[in-house]
Amino acid sequence: MRISELAGQVGVNPQTLRYYERRGLLDEPPRSPGGYRDYPGAAVELLRFIKRAQQLGFTLDEVEELLHLDQGGPDSCDAARTVALARKTDLEARIADLKRMRDSLADLIATCDLPRADRSCPLLAAIDNPPAPPPNGSTR
Repeated sequence: MRISELAGQVGVNPQTLRYYERRGLLDEPPRSPGGYRDYPGAAVELLRFIKRAQQLGFTLDEVEELLHLDQGGPDSCDAARTVALARKTDLEARIADLKRMRDSLADLIATCDLPRADRSCPLLAAIDNPPAPPPNGSTR
């Protein structure tokens, strides 16, 4: 199938497929007599695997590792588990960071409901009162 057909079936654009080829995630297909890429049907399943792994938060480097592990035996399952645990740990840390950011923003937003004299916004205060210039006119 041509690149546009494959891209349409998996919901990506053709440039994504070319990028995956350059990265080695997708084998470059043979060319038709007219010079068009002629992808085998198995490329659909491979790309669905890649997209599903990305939806689960795996990076393309990790996806590449998982693809290599998919070709292995029982030890590959343990290695895939290790990759997944590392991704889960990273996601949990990112979620904790996002929650902290959300809570900080909620606190800042809550100050907007206070009378102006009672508002406490460190960012706005820093903008209103820039630090004094360094002594001796140096700019550091």
